[in-house]
Amino acid sequence: MDRKETLDGLRQSPKVDVCVLGGGINGISVFRELALQNASVLLVEKGDYCSGASAALSRMVHGGLRYLENGEFSLVRESLVERDRLLRNAPHYVAPLPTTVPIFDLFSGLANGIVRFLRLTRRPSRRGAVAIKAGLGIYDFLTRKRALMPRHQFRGRKATLEKWPALNPAILSSATYHDAWVSHPERIGIELLRDALSAGANAGALNYATLVQADAGEFLLHDKLSGDKFPIRPRLVVNATGGWIDMANGTLFPADDRPAPVMGGTKGSHLIIDNPALHDMLDGHMIYYENEDGRICILFPYLGKVLVGSTDIRVDDPDEVRCEAEERDYILQSLAYVLPGVRIRPEEIVFQFAGVRPLPASKDSFTGRIPRDHFCTVLEGGESGPPVICMIGGKWTTFRSFGELAADMALERLGQSRRVNTADRTFGGGREFPKDHSGWIRDLSESTGLSPDRAATLFERYGTDAEDVARFTAAGQDHRLPHAGYSARELLHLIRTEAVEHVDDLLLRRTTLAITGELSLAMAEAALDLLAAEKGWPEQTKAEELSRFLTLMRERHGVAEATLSARNEQRSELCETTARSG
Repeated sequence: MDRKETLDGLRQSPKVDVCVLGGGINGISVFRELALQNASVLLVEKGDYCSGASAALSRMVHGGLRYLENGEFSLVRESLVERDRLLRNAPHYVAPLPTTVPIFDLFSGLANGIVRFLRLTRRPSRRGAVAIKAGLGIYDFLTRKRALMPRHQFRGRKATLEKWPALNPAILSSATYHDAWVSHPERIGIELLRDALSAGANAGALNYATLVQADAGEFLLHDKLSGDKFPIRPRLVVNATGGWIDMANGTLFPADDRPAPVMGGTKGSHLIIDNPALHDMLDGHMIYYENEDGRICILFPYLGKVLVGSTDIRVDDPDEVRCEAEERDYILQSLAYVLPGVRIRPEEIVFQFAGVRPLPASKDSFTGRIPRDHFCTVLEGGESGPPVICMIGGKWTTFRSFGELAADMALERLGQSRRVNTADRTFGGGREFPKDHSGWIRDLSESTGLSPDRAATLFERYGTDAEDVARFTAAGQDHRLPHAGYSARELLHLIRTEAVEHVDDLLLRRTTLAITGELSLAMAEAALDLLAAEKGWPEQTKAEELSRFLTLMRERHGVAEATLSARNEQRSELCETTARSG
């Protein structure tokens, strides 16, 4: 991820086979697929990698149980296959998640589900035991040959309330099945990017860069960090910008030849809650429940906190998406419905986020009926430029198969053939993943001199890539940073190897400090000091960067500067208490 090297190479040779526009999970996926086939490919992302919708997912890796109502059986089948591949290929970040559905009726939703399946109604409705049993039976049938996880099971009211006594007592029964969750989705994006770049000099990637049409067949690449602009000439463009596809097409085609809109995304907002009692009462399960209006909500333990969501609201401008006050109220109301005895104080909401689901354009009055499947469409450039393949739709779980689909279309256009199949290709910290975790951690500790606890923490964060991080941290003077389990050299390693250009890249995406509510103002300033020293920033640039980050945290994630400052004292008190207790 050497930015200067990539830019210098493009200045010397502006021709590439494919330019992939958009560095979210789908863009990175198709970039990886093409790079591994030895195509000449450039990835251009206007912000940071995985900083849009790819950072705002529900943290679920799932088949899409509710998509069965829409008749999207092929999507559910594909999603379950890709879920199981991720369990094998990324075991350091993707793990099974027992999922429990509270059931309040027996037959409710059965007739309505049938007419929704036949497209005769758009209204959501409650799902009863019979409808849920049918859906879970299909789920089990589709995964019967792989059988990586247990089949579903039902519990009666008594057994359900014995296990989860805080659930709404109006419950009739419950059903438990298994899907999966992802702990560090943005880091998976970085690992896939590194896997692509390992293919050789044919692949290059740039964050904080944009592409606009210039002369026929030529585009101008704008490096937003230096301000430099220079031409590039791709034979083909892949528009993988998700909710921004129509906006991006507006820069790729002349004004009198712009294609009709193809996107119609919806917004999903989530809250991260720090409530130990709520975390413990879930007992490791996700509660997959219906709000009173029939919309699906989720609630599950996430890195020591609790993630709850989500909403499904149409949006016009993906750049302005954020979790609004009424969405917080809706999510908390849904939580109070399924767990009526739980009360969440405002200060227990330690982070919030929102993203745009990249759905195809639709006039459906009920957003839940918009198809969740993915497909590619080709816009011919004619004399004005190269063809543009638009990646429309998609969900995080299916990023690999969607990238494969788009890459195969591109390869056919280029007259090239596939050389590498990624279906069973491990990547990043999932490579050579040990069955004996404790033995691997012990060996890492002994070979680097790090304490066993520190080695275990790095293994949890990076999988087998922890070895590189550990050797770097052990190679120089290191120290723990304020109020966090990160060290200076650990962050320095991320800065030097993972295209970190702004402090939010580091604190929001390369680490989990912000989303888990562990970030304090002192920690943010310490991370900024490291980044500024590495980049050679003057004091004025540092001040501007801090101001930019604090504004982002306040406006997009609901975390005020005063909250970050208060965490300084809270973390200090916690450290003192821990020290006194021995």
